[in-house]
Amino acid sequence: MIKICVADNHPVVIQGIKSYFETNTHIDVVASATNLENLVNLLQDKTIDIVVLDLDLLGISSIRDIKGLVKDFSDSKIILFTAVSEKMYAPTAVKAGVSSYVMKTATLKELESVISKVAQGQTVISEDVKKAIELLSKGKKADRLFKKLSTREVEVLRYLNDGKKNKEVAEILGLDEKTISTYKLRLLAKLNVTNLVDLLNKAKSLDII
Repeated sequence: MIKICVADNHPVVIQGIKSYFETNTHIDVVASATNLENLVNLLQDKTIDIVVLDLDLLGISSIRDIKGLVKDFSDSKIILFTAVSEKMYAPTAVKAGVSSYVMKTATLKELESVISKVAQGQTVISEDVKKAIELLSKGKKADRLFKKLSTREVEVLRYLNDGKKNKEVAEILGLDEKTISTYKLRLLAKLNVTNLVDLLNKAKSLDII
């Protein structure tokens, strides 16, 4: 029996996954968490084979938190089940040690298939993610912008796109507000734009956010 924990901000998502696997003879939802602290406590106390984790889980501020989970709880595989754009985040997440990156547009049947494969030791990523990883490694001229952006810069972009101000982003990431301003200036320069609106539009057109 594959023991899984669902970690998501939304109770309806947790309940939906629980209901789907209720009669499954191979997969058992043994726990759920609605924030990072709760998840860590569960992983310390329970035997959990796979964590189905939303990247937007309360308490997760960056990919570094995911790396921490992978390092501290190496016996538990992580499947990111999220609505966050996979083109930029999935390659970084896979590098951080997650076993799969599944968009929330997927069906529960597809999620079930991924869980089974991950339990067998496979790393499961979509063809789009494979292509993104290949593009990043090849460094073709059209894709150099992706290589120019650090994980932290992409995170700042994401929060700015959510409408957050510099101060709010700084508080979320545990950084100084001036540091966020510096990241924003770097992003403007790297994407060759002069204002926030154009920056976000450019990032969206490149599927970075």
